[in-house]
Amino acid sequence: MNKKIITTNKKAYHDYTIFEKFIAGIVLTGTEIKSIRKGAVNLKDGFAKIEDGEIFLYSCHISPYEQGNRYNHDPERVRKLLLNKKEILKMLGKIKKEGYTIVPLEMFFTNGFVKLEIGLAKGKKIYDKREDIAKKTQKRDMDRAMKK
Repeated sequence: MNKKIITTNKKAYHDYTIFEKFIAGIVLTGTEIKSIRKGAVNLKDGFAKIEDGEIFLYSCHISPYEQGNRYNHDPERVRKLLLNKKEILKMLGKIKKEGYTIVPLEMFFTNGFVKLEIGLAKGKKIYDKREDIAKKTQKRDMDRAMKK
């Protein structure tokens, strides 16, 4: 799979524990795709919701294209994600039963198409975040010691 990463959501990995990942297509307009090619995307505050058997992406900021004039898009518009019905139903069951949320993790190009990696996640508590930082620091120190 030829994959060129556009942007990643580092905040999602910090604030959430990701349990399962899915790759979804995304419905875009012409000026949005041009803006994405320039890398003007921010997934930081984004989230997805399932409504009427379809999944939509909210609060994902794609900056307006500079040469787009009157055909430009709204930067924060709701965008439809493309997933199989089976995957959507699986996600819906976990959201209702276990209280997961859907967060965008990474946007990338695959064979000329923009894809979005979304994850089923649960929010971390403050002590979980501290624990992760401590583990990361410990691992870094061990790697340094092994290098010497």
